[in-house]
Amino acid sequence: MLAVSLMNGLVYGALLIIMSSGLALIYGLRRVVNFAHGALYMLGAYIGYTIAIYSNFWLALLIAPAVMMLVGVLLDRYGFRLLQDREPLNVMLVTFGLLLILEDLVVFIWGKGNYSLFTPELLRFSIPMFGSDLPAYRLAVLVLGLAVALGLTLWLRYSRIGLFVRAASTDPLTTSMQGVNSDRLSALIVGLGCALAGLAGVVAGPFLSLSPHMSSDVLIDSFVVVVIGGLGSLAGAFIAALLLGLMHAVGAVYLPQVSVLLPFIFMIAVLIWKPTGLLGSRT
Repeated sequence: MLAVSLMNGLVYGALLIIMSSGLALIYGLRRVVNFAHGALYMLGAYIGYTIAIYSNFWLALLIAPAVMMLVGVLLDRYGFRLLQDREPLNVMLVTFGLLLILEDLVVFIWGKGNYSLFTPELLRFSIPMFGSDLPAYRLAVLVLGLAVALGLTLWLRYSRIGLFVRAASTDPLTTSMQGVNSDRLSALIVGLGCALAGLAGVVAGPFLSLSPHMSSDVLIDSFVVVVIGGLGSLAGAFIAALLLGLMHAVGAVYLPQVSVLLPFIFMIAVLIWKPTGLLGSRT
């Protein structure tokens, strides 16, 4: 029972890795607390659902993130870039307003009903593990989350654009003086962050219900992950996501009365011990 709960927790943690990676990337470069990130996750899920109905899940897995990347580029160009010299509170209010607009848009197009994506036929089987049958799709989600974490790490560490991203997140003025086009770089990162949110939405479709309010829970968990890991730290977000997923799973089985509070208790404990988060820096 414990082993199965831990595995389910790791699967949810992998979903949080995909979701919170985009949130951490956007904050790391743009210094924007994007309250609309959960709504982008929701919109990606609904777009993926529509594509899957008329085509198949695998095409939805490709097209929905691409559409969300375009949305992210437009959001950066006509949102974050215009507000970059404003007070952070103003930007937070704008992203919160965008959250409400996207929720109303989803209700207008898809209605208030709950939907779910069918598990792709290729992964519609179970694997015996820990004395129980675990759905192959959930294991695939875990592999995908770890692949996203590894891919982003290698891209940021070894690619030329990754070097620019790391430099701009540390000192954007000096990076611009060295000839890096910060506007294009920001558009790329915000687009990538939104694409990851859309990818998380499609991936979540087969085992989580789609609804106009699905953004709330995952958004709260994503913010908790980013804060625990350290604002702007991708490695910290990866570790925190897995820890939070395990905490949700174990708490739901053994401490159901306080399971909802456990992530916040853990976040408070981490911030008291290390105010910058697990891998955050004071700079």
